[in-house]
Amino acid sequence: MAFGRRGGAVDRRPSLTRLLGDGSRSVSFEFFPPKDSDAEDLLWGALFQLEELDPSFVSITYGAGGTTRDRTVDITSSIQRRTSLTTIAHLTCVGSSRADLLDVIDEYSAAGIENVLALRGDPAGGLGTAWVRHPDGLDHAVELVELLRKRGEFCVGVAAFPEGHPESTSLDHDARVLADKQRAGAEFAITQFFFRSADWFRLRDRAAAAGCDMPIIPGIMPVTSVAQIERFAKLSGAEFPPEVAERFAGITDDPVAVRKLGVEIATELCTELLDGGAPGLHFYTLNRSTATREVFRNLMSHPSLTRH
Repeated sequence: MAFGRRGGAVDRRPSLTRLLGDGSRSVSFEFFPPKDSDAEDLLWGALFQLEELDPSFVSITYGAGGTTRDRTVDITSSIQRRTSLTTIAHLTCVGSSRADLLDVIDEYSAAGIENVLALRGDPAGGLGTAWVRHPDGLDHAVELVELLRKRGEFCVGVAAFPEGHPESTSLDHDARVLADKQRAGAEFAITQFFFRSADWFRLRDRAAAAGCDMPIIPGIMPVTSVAQIERFAKLSGAEFPPEVAERFAGITDDPVAVRKLGVEIATELCTELLDGGAPGLHFYTLNRSTATREVFRNLMSHPSLTRH
């Protein structure tokens, strides 16, 4: 076990490959790089609270077009120095040449970052606009996986979409793309957030039929604001199902009640997923860990999470 922020030598983290391959369920949390000092204080407070729960890993996002590139590298390496947490840094193809991507990959390697989530990224103009690659860049996440595996000793993860990629021609095509990513060297996938467990189970079965057997970790976002989750769903192409929205009817203006119900619904979803054999859970925190920590605590008695 590595020493945390209190000082002392920090040992090499267990590889994510081993953490995901030893048969235990992972529990992980996603953050984005802070924009200012107040946001940074909020982030570190959430991270230190999570460290006490011993999550499997935390991940740090990478802004469109590399807009948070330096902050992603800095915050990810700082987390490794100041805590005992295993970290994953994101990397996207948006607005980057192959040379740009190699520079970032080398920065990650120099910073001791061993785990990377390889994403094509959203079109620069947002969902619904055409994808335009950099003239000297990459077109697909599978190419980025190949680049990472050739450049360094990384454990590479990729994205998966229970309800289908926004540009997908079919769900079966999505499954074949996921299998291609595994053949290129990806070792795990994390899904976009969703609200119906059946969507993840169907994704798992389609992927298996396409020859993909790597862990596909469900992405969970507890509802803490109905307006916010509706906006996120629209931006990502995910659905805020009517049967879920209906449960919030009459309390949308009561943030305490919304948050309480959001934690309850997320706990129900996570329980269904774990009961059905999901390899872990990945929580989208929005840099506030309170709701996700509550869900996690609700699940700690689940037989598959007894290691925590």
